[in-house]
Amino acid sequence: MKRSRPPSRTRPSARTGSRPRSRSRSRSLNVRALVALAVMAASVAIALTMPVRLGLDLRGGTQIVLETKSTDTTKADREATDRTVEVLRGRIDALGVAEPTIVRSGENRVVVELPGVQDPKQAADVLGRTAQLTVHSVLGPAENPADAAEGKTEAAKDGERVLPDESGQSLRLKDATLTGQDVKGADARFDQQGGAGWHVTVDFKDSGGDRWAQVTGEAACHPAGDPQRRVAIVLDNKIISSPQVDPSVACGAGITGGSTQITGSFDDAEARELALLVKGGALPVPVETIEQRTIGATLGDEAINAGAWAAVIGTALTALFIIVVYRLMGALATVALLCYGLISYAALAAVGATLTLPGLAGFVLAIGMAVDANVLVFERAREEQAARTRPSTRSALTAGFRSAFSAIADSNITTLIAAALLFFLASGPVKGFGVTLGIGVLASMVSALVITRVLAEFAASRPAVFRRPRITGISSTGPVRDALLRRNPFLMRRPRRWLAASLVVLVVAGSGILVRGLNFGIEFTGGRLIEYSTATQVDPERARDALADAGFPRAVVQSSGDGDLTVRTEELTDAEAATVTKAVAELGGETEKVRDELIGPSLGEELRRDALIALGLALAAQLAYLAARFRLLFGTAAVGALAHDVVILVGVFAWLGKPIDGVFLAALLTVIGYSVNDSVVLFDRVRELLGKERKAPFDRLTNDAILQTLPRTVNTGMGAVLILASLAILADDSLTDFALALLIGVVVGTYSSVFTASPLAVELHGRDAGTRPARRGGGKGRGTAKPGKPDRQTPASRTERQEVP
Repeated sequence: MKRSRPPSRTRPSARTGSRPRSRSRSRSLNVRALVALAVMAASVAIALTMPVRLGLDLRGGTQIVLETKSTDTTKADREATDRTVEVLRGRIDALGVAEPTIVRSGENRVVVELPGVQDPKQAADVLGRTAQLTVHSVLGPAENPADAAEGKTEAAKDGERVLPDESGQSLRLKDATLTGQDVKGADARFDQQGGAGWHVTVDFKDSGGDRWAQVTGEAACHPAGDPQRRVAIVLDNKIISSPQVDPSVACGAGITGGSTQITGSFDDAEARELALLVKGGALPVPVETIEQRTIGATLGDEAINAGAWAAVIGTALTALFIIVVYRLMGALATVALLCYGLISYAALAAVGATLTLPGLAGFVLAIGMAVDANVLVFERAREEQAARTRPSTRSALTAGFRSAFSAIADSNITTLIAAALLFFLASGPVKGFGVTLGIGVLASMVSALVITRVLAEFAASRPAVFRRPRITGISSTGPVRDALLRRNPFLMRRPRRWLAASLVVLVVAGSGILVRGLNFGIEFTGGRLIEYSTATQVDPERARDALADAGFPRAVVQSSGDGDLTVRTEELTDAEAATVTKAVAELGGETEKVRDELIGPSLGEELRRDALIALGLALAAQLAYLAARFRLLFGTAAVGALAHDVVILVGVFAWLGKPIDGVFLAALLTVIGYSVNDSVVLFDRVRELLGKERKAPFDRLTNDAILQTLPRTVNTGMGAVLILASLAILADDSLTDFALALLIGVVVGTYSSVFTASPLAVELHGRDAGTRPARRGGGKGRGTAKPGKPDRQTPASRTERQEVP
């Protein structure tokens, strides 16, 4: 009798078991590829159809000269004109005009320069409206309707006035119960359900809300249809809305909630214009448009061309450096960086941002800094490749992207927090910088995490690349990491020595602020504006060169109107003004002064205060985020290193006598973002090591984190330095100080993340533990505690290894 065989069982082979995983990877790659294609297609479409606005320095724009007028109650003096400048700045921001120039000229004039305005007449009309908003109780029809045409105020009757309503009926109005100062905000909205169309919702402050309830409660005591049941809303001596209080409102109760609606026959443009006027506030004194003209660029073609060539050469050098270090992966990262440039350009065009020359330089620098995310991924992939017995380029890349994601996300989120606060709280050029910074960060994440990953994983799965792993650039750990692994220096053995060295540098640099003082530029101090009419038209480029030779290298020269020339400088003596006039006359022949006035700062006191508040809140928000994501001591150390970098940069400029102007402000904000990024990347690695070795000494873990992230720090810094060096050497003088400030910032930021933030974190940790960190290192340290094992990945050999699937 034959024994029946049990059914045979087969085990899935390794090849069969890997198929679901392979399909999942392929599906993920396809999804990322579709996302990348969609983003690139949209960017190309926007770039071809929507040009980016160019700033006053690149293309010029429209100049509007306003003159303030005195009233019976307010004199149009310098103080009133300065307040008018700040209100006008808010209106221009609401109009969507970025990077304007607004200065007081003389005692009672305001010069407004707007780049790339589509409708200059509409801009002049909006700027010239006083926007005095008042709310009145209606006393009844006017006894003498003829007075309504003149809006007469009857002083004998407690400030009563007569004005025509929307239908032309003359109404007697009580003295104003609310004014524009009681308004908290205003928005244009469309009522689709109620059929009211476009209207403006006005929100009052607390006290204003109480007075609004009072005035509507008094009106509700009159019967329906009675004119006294109406409330009149007046803008610039004209009733724009006089609704009746709804019958549901009880007498004396009024409308609570602190808001109301202004309705009328508005289209969308009229509703938005009214909202921005009400929200922006009333001008303290009326203004009158004196003149309106077209002005030329503040920079010549030669300066623009020099800056463009410097940007191209710097970008090419950075790309070459990345390709040399990371080979095929570096070449693919360069393609992704070009895509990043296109995405950023399209985003700037889509949001209507204005591109200036410093903005262009910052945009090019952002390309260099966008290398950071790619470098982070490639260095982590090198570590993963070196740590595996049977390495695969694609699996190492996948692990590299996964491991680097937290550092990329945290560093970019901290920068986005700063960008958002600068945008919502600041104004003028600082607000514009927040827009550019936010766009750059988001585009950088799309470039690194989507486009680079698609290209890298696709290339790594090709048979030709599989057979030649050396061309990937990540099959070896690299010379910097190899040198660090061989020597394994214990940099955090004596953290207080590094802090002492940082303190010395800080004191030496910072003393320049006290000894030499800060040389504020014309944007902060104001100066003198002289306009010339010459017998023969003068090329602004030649005039700039002539004034630089005469000792005024920072003079701003523009063409103005029909062949005139405008020169804007710091404050001048009469002898210096005569020298400027002589230099212009030598170029243009017979020269006549059309205007010669003192001008106020374009970065006024309120703008500076708002910028400082926004910056302070941004730093506090970054500290809170880092404390939540890491530890409070990490956030404190990062912000401490940031303050160290800012003081050193400002102090060096003080010692050199360089101007502190709008260009320097942009550079300083960029340095702040760079410094925080460096610290976040380092502390992200410390956090990772703490999760693996909780019992290891903190100073040893911090030291290991420094050694493991130093290759990324060096490579990222080199990418930025190559671009900045090109700008400093090849670009025009207008960009030299910008590039110099950023070079100093990059060097100091790289140093401080390693030798200021890290030792500070070690010291703070030691104090939290109640003891000073023990001195250890290299087997020669004192004490009995064993040093923690460095979390390093040593390659199996120094030679390249053949990949296996």
